Amino acid sequence: MNKSELIAEMAKTMDSKKEAESALNSLLDAISAVLKKGDKITLPGFGTFKISKRKARTGRNPRTGEAIKIKAHKVPQFAAGKKLKGVVA
Repeated sequence: MNKSELIAEMAKTMDSKKEAESALNSLLDAISAVLKKGDKITLPGFGTFKISKRKARTGRNPRTGEAIKIKAHKVPQFAAGKKLKGVVA
């Protein structure tokens, strides 16, 4: 399912497709803003969004086999909650 399909699905329970798109964009913007600050978001039953820090490390270029340095960086993570896991299983 892509974003437009998700909006169409949300519009079934909302007043309009435009309202559903606005709600989804607002949610995604809010999640992005909170993660950018370094905080985490917990939605009980659904899951937790958080930032994880990866250390700098040495990797290999798959074409040449040459060793390369990979800088330390932050990555977003999502851990599914118990209720979501139960729905999917």
